[in-house]
Amino acid sequence: MLAYVIITILSIIIIVLCIKIYYLRKSADEIARGVSEWIGMDTNTLIDISSSDKYMRKLANEVNRELQKLREEKIRYRQGDLELKNAVLNLSHDLRTPLTAISGYMDLLEQKEKSENVERYLSVISDRVENMKVLTEELFRYSMVMSATNLEYTSVDLCRVLTDSLLSFYGTFKQKGIEPEIIMPEKPVMRSLDVTAITRIFSNIISNAVKYSDADFKAELKVDGEVVFSNTASGLDPVMTEKLFDRFYTVENSRNSTGLGLSIAKHLTECMKGTIRSEYREGTLYIILKF
Repeated sequence: MLAYVIITILSIIIIVLCIKIYYLRKSADEIARGVSEWIGMDTNTLIDISSSDKYMRKLANEVNRELQKLREEKIRYRQGDLELKNAVLNLSHDLRTPLTAISGYMDLLEQKEKSENVERYLSVISDRVENMKVLTEELFRYSMVMSATNLEYTSVDLCRVLTDSLLSFYGTFKQKGIEPEIIMPEKPVMRSLDVTAITRIFSNIISNAVKYSDADFKAELKVDGEVVFSNTASGLDPVMTEKLFDRFYTVENSRNSTGLGLSIAKHLTECMKGTIRSEYREGTLYIILKF
C-alpha cells in the first residue's frame, strides 16, 4: 500500500514537472520568436509570453528592456545618418556654384595672352578643377541615391534592361577599341525590381569595367538571374578587388574615378534584396550580380 502511494505521488510530481517544463519551453520559444520578429520587422511591439512563471516573465521583461534600448540606438543612428547624408548633399550642391565660376574665369584666362609658364600653370589648375567638378557631381549623385529610400517595384526583364545599358555604352566601347562579348538567354528573365535602380546598377558596373579593362569586356546573363561582368584588368590585384565597393576607394591608374560607382551599385542592389560581389582570378576582374 505504501509503495502504491509513493508511486502515485512520484507520478503526480513527474506530471507536474513535465507540464512545468512544457510551459517553460513554450515561453522560451515565444521569447525567441518575439526577438526574431522584432528584429526582422523593426516593430515597436514588445515581447509577451503566456506563462505566469515569474522567472520567465522576468526574463521577458529584461529582453524587452534591452530591445527598447536597441531601438533607441537605431533611431539615433538613423537620425545621425540622415543628417550626415543631407549635409553631404547640401555641401556637394553648394560646391557646384564656385566650381562653375572658377571654370568660367579659367575660360576667360585662356583667351588672354600669357607666357609659357602661365600656360602650364593654367593647364594644371584646369585639370584640378575638372577633377573637382567630377568628384562634386558624383558626390551629389551619391548623396541623392543614399538618401532615397522609396523604390517602385515593377516586373522587369533583365535581358532588356541589360541590353539597353550595353547599347548606351556603344560609343565608349568603340572609342576604347573594345568588342564586347554578350551572352543572353533566349527567354526573358523577369524580376520585380525598380527599373531606374537596376539601370543605374548596370551602368555603373559597365562604366567601371571600361575604366579598368585591358581592351576586352564580357557580360553574361543567366536564366537564374545571375549577371557576370568580366574583363581583364592587369592594373588590379585581389587586395584592390576586395576594396572596389568601398566608398571613395580609387585605383591609382584611374585618375578620373572617385570610387562611388560600385558603392552606389552595391547599395541599390542590397536595397532590392540582391547580392553583388567581386572576384579577381588569373588577371580577370569579375563583378557578379544576382537577383
